[in-house]
Amino acid sequence: MKRNNRDLLSNLWNFTRRQPYIFALVLLLTAIVINYFLQPNFFRPRILESNLRTYLTLIFLTVAQTIVILGGGIDLSVGGIVSLVNVVIVTALGTEPGAGQIALALALGLLAGTAAGLLNGIAVAYLRFQPIVTTFASAYVFAGLALLIMQSPGGVVPVQFSEVYRSRPLGVGFPIWVIAIILIVWGWARSTRFGRYLFSAGGNPISAYVTGVPVPFIKMLTYVLSGFVSALAALMLVMTINSGDPLIGGVTAYGPSITLNSIVAVVIGGTALSGGQGSMAGSIIGALFLSLLLSIISFANVDNWWQVFVNGIIIVLALAVPGLVQLMRGRRS
Repeated sequence: MKRNNRDLLSNLWNFTRRQPYIFALVLLLTAIVINYFLQPNFFRPRILESNLRTYLTLIFLTVAQTIVILGGGIDLSVGGIVSLVNVVIVTALGTEPGAGQIALALALGLLAGTAAGLLNGIAVAYLRFQPIVTTFASAYVFAGLALLIMQSPGGVVPVQFSEVYRSRPLGVGFPIWVIAIILIVWGWARSTRFGRYLFSAGGNPISAYVTGVPVPFIKMLTYVLSGFVSALAALMLVMTINSGDPLIGGVTAYGPSITLNSIVAVVIGGTALSGGQGSMAGSIIGALFLSLLLSIISFANVDNWWQVFVNGIIIVLALAVPGLVQLMRGRRS
């Protein structure tokens, strides 16, 4: 009986490794059913689009986190980057911005996020600092810069932002277009040399380096892309809250909470924290599930600490299950 249980667990693990998004998809469908019972108008197009708009920030952060984790790293600074870019954009907009001022504000925000990612990338890839320590420290540096620029929430966002965010090009909601574009761009990038190098560098960096893969450059580039995509997440947030907030990224004395959500979403989506294995579609599904979980907690009047508890359990399982499977395989052999 014990042998059969071990074989069943091993086969299940192998199946989920081959199809990493299956588990996330099951969780997402379950969350959708529960949300429907708690919120009967859940499937109305206007409600669905409104929910998806609020999910876009976490989706972009999950995309950023996925790129770094696939490359064998981790980025705990995405929440700090969101705070920094948020206040940079809102401050640069001013009170009555014209088209040129809006373009400048967007450029400065994207540049700030990309520069933050570049600093992380240089420190991790070329100075060989530990990723988890480096990005944890830089998260507070970026959050501190955000507080230096804007000491308290405020600012005015022009109505053009809200109009774009709530638009429906060709009758399809803006969030659907964004998610589709993300998947199309990732599908293209996955087929390029960068995509092949990314998975090689994350899966086995030594072998990749021996075969000619520029591992340090690829690792640095993952953090640069993470900073850029995190800046896009901040832009989605600006269009959602229509103001600036230096603490919106969640980097406080208790830790970077929005960052933890992005990591949990990546893990739920089937991307291995060890790097080199996973899918962007799975990560986005994980982000959607986690966002729906927040809705369930809200509508069911469940204490928020349950989400923190569940997130911690998911991370522990993601780290422990591969080792347990390998242990059982060793005992069986």
